[in-house]
Amino acid sequence: MKVAIVHDYIKEYGGAERVLESLHSVFPDAPVFTTVYLPDFLGPHKERFADWKIKTSWAQILPFKAKLISPLRLIAPWLFASFNFKGFDVIIVSATGAYSPNGIKKKNAKQISYVHTPPRYLYGYETARDWKSNIVSKIFGTLAIHWLRMVDFKTSENVDFFIANSRETAKRIEKFYRKDSTVIYPPVEVRLPKTKVRKGNYYIAGGRIARAKHTDLIIDAFIKNGLPLKIFGRGIAGFEEEIKKKIVAYPNIEFLGEISDERKNVMMAGAKGFIFASKDEDFGIIPVESMMAGTPVIAQRSGGPLETIVEEETGIFFDEFTIESLNSAIRKFEKTKFDSKKIADYAQKFNRVRFEQEIKDFVEKHSK
Repeated sequence: MKVAIVHDYIKEYGGAERVLESLHSVFPDAPVFTTVYLPDFLGPHKERFADWKIKTSWAQILPFKAKLISPLRLIAPWLFASFNFKGFDVIIVSATGAYSPNGIKKKNAKQISYVHTPPRYLYGYETARDWKSNIVSKIFGTLAIHWLRMVDFKTSENVDFFIANSRETAKRIEKFYRKDSTVIYPPVEVRLPKTKVRKGNYYIAGGRIARAKHTDLIIDAFIKNGLPLKIFGRGIAGFEEEIKKKIVAYPNIEFLGEISDERKNVMMAGAKGFIFASKDEDFGIIPVESMMAGTPVIAQRSGGPLETIVEEETGIFFDEFTIESLNSAIRKFEKTKFDSKKIADYAQKFNRVRFEQEIKDFVEKHSK
């Protein structure tokens, strides 16, 4: 069985790229087709992709392509259609929600689409960039989105089988594509040192630093409550700088920047709790990583975390996107007793071995 993998683009290392890495682990000989590959932006994770067979589109030769990730969505349908999949039996599309990659010319191959989420910007969900703040970008963006939404639906009809990364995403697939899907939760893997990590007195937050992740709300809450907070990750241009300036006067808040998985895991294991403030998250790998490290989570009550967090056992929810609502949840969290071992054991249901076996079984079953 000859397998190919398709991924929107490779420029950062987040939850979608962890899934891509696991897909490649299941099918190590599969080439990965992507619009652009920018290893210099992957930081400590660039070596993960070093020996892969990565096939890029003609967009790879564009100057300043790193700054064109967002505009590329306008020509992405043609970029994916330009790939040659002759001779492949199965094509697994890792649809991150950045582009609409399902419009490939699959020929005789079975096309399986692992959907992280239908593109959030097409269907009214919060996104990293506030494109509506400028009148010109708002007018152009509205027209582009109307066309891209039609393209997204049309390309979805090309798919033979959908896999959703959560029940939340499965609902979106049914609503926007009118298709059924099978839920296979993403792989979560946390490797801790053999020596036990001692619990500290700090909270932790991080991942992608973006407005849609409400990092600014988390910071405002900790400015008010004065509790120690550590933030890790990499942000979109402008917003990360804004965050750094905001916390200069507050020694209780520390920005760590992008850190290795090893350090991140230790920091999470040593934290009192992980703060996750995304709205309508499709799944949310990083809260599960925190639980796998034995650390409970404080999360906004929506999306994927409703499927992964057990209230008052592995975490606490807050309802409103206000400082008071988040701080109220933190006060409740401080009064709740959590068992780190039980939390870590519970999170093992989302482990990487389970994901890779489920993917392998699904592909074998549906490729016949």
